[in-house]
Amino acid sequence: MSTTEIKKRKTSSKKLLYIESYGCAMNFSDSEIVSSILKKEGFKSTNNLTEANLVLINTCSIRDKAEQTVRNRLKLYNSIKKKKNPKMMVGVLGCMAERLKDKLLEEEKLVDIVAGPDSYRSLPKLINEVHDGRKAINVILSKEETYADISPVKLNSNGVTAFVSIMRGCDNMCSFCVVPFTRGRERSRSPETIVKECKDLFDKGYREVTLLGQNVDSFFWYGGGLKKDFKKSGQTTFINFANLLEMVAKIDKKLRIRFSTSHPKDITDEVLHIMKKYENICKYIHLPVQSGSTRILKLMKRGYSREWYLNKIKKIKSIIPNCGISMDIISGFCSETENDHQLTLSLMKKVKYNFGYMFSYSERPNTFAEKKFSDDVTPETKKLRLQEIINLQQKHSFERNKSFLGKVQNVLIEGISKKSKEHFYGRNSENTVVVFPKNDKSPGEYADVLINNFTSATLIGELKK
Repeated sequence: MSTTEIKKRKTSSKKLLYIESYGCAMNFSDSEIVSSILKKEGFKSTNNLTEANLVLINTCSIRDKAEQTVRNRLKLYNSIKKKKNPKMMVGVLGCMAERLKDKLLEEEKLVDIVAGPDSYRSLPKLINEVHDGRKAINVILSKEETYADISPVKLNSNGVTAFVSIMRGCDNMCSFCVVPFTRGRERSRSPETIVKECKDLFDKGYREVTLLGQNVDSFFWYGGGLKKDFKKSGQTTFINFANLLEMVAKIDKKLRIRFSTSHPKDITDEVLHIMKKYENICKYIHLPVQSGSTRILKLMKRGYSREWYLNKIKKIKSIIPNCGISMDIISGFCSETENDHQLTLSLMKKVKYNFGYMFSYSERPNTFAEKKFSDDVTPETKKLRLQEIINLQQKHSFERNKSFLGKVQNVLIEGISKKSKEHFYGRNSENTVVVFPKNDKSPGEYADVLINNFTSATLIGELKK
């Protein structure tokens, strides 16, 4: 037998896992949990799609475009399965799995396994069901599952920054959003397991953790269970997000802490004061606004008005004057008028966000908005308004970055710049990317960088001498 044939036989006998992730940071964090679960079953990760005998795609349902991307990937997997690797098993994880379970399995026959966000522990059982000739599905939402005891396998890691999931689910029920239906109600991990995971990461050389949750400021631990059940639990003590943030900050002053995503109505003054107190908690908040019109915000069921949101921004700036703030904005929500759109632009001018994530409204099945409202803004109008929002944000990002000129920024070096092998890249406390010439420092170390140039997206500088 030739060496090539021996290698092929060895490869075919291995349990090789190929996993792709789309959507929010929570999905990427979940993929690391999945890898950890399957590692115990003997699976090893591979970057070679064609040799994998288990291919999983972790999906997002927040916009139609994300779903179409996943469908295209599934078609590619099945093409490879038919032509090159007939024993390949294909599975869908995450939000799309829960929403389109029957369609993906029975109607379109694109997958063998469907596993929702709370059912990853059952993946070994589901894999065995497929081996027995059955289609396998588990999309049951849990009231307790947080995967607190699982140490995630870091995928495609730079060895410097890491995500740490602290809670799951969302109770907000915004009218446009599918997350409460695909990820369930809010429940938090025990603080002890979170602190332990962060400390373990620091001991392994990581120097930044991002605490993750669909609504991270809503973290609430009273011993386990749904947040909404606290009052009837009989418990009187609890740990909130401000308490947890302080616990993680105390691990080591060289460990940077970020968090995402915040809901404006849930971020408290207590959190802001803890951010100010600890230098290693980054001075940056992602605070989605979605619209600058109170009328539209009411239709979106966001729980605040334009004026309330602007007052929250004032409060943040009064406690943390140099805090970087980013946003999410949706253009063309149901019944949005030109006046509503102009109110969004004027709110942006008042806040001048450091950067943002901007999208056209994409109607999602079974949401309140889909059932009760008409998606009546034309695609052309959505596109035009979105471009105006993007253009204005680019202007504001340019102005914000210009303000860093001549200033020294403390940067955590994350790796080599994608555009130049001669440059490092990292981020400052406000979450802006900083690029500077390589020197005798290494990724994972901090560097004081004097900013001497910039674009709307990047700060450019040199090591302070």
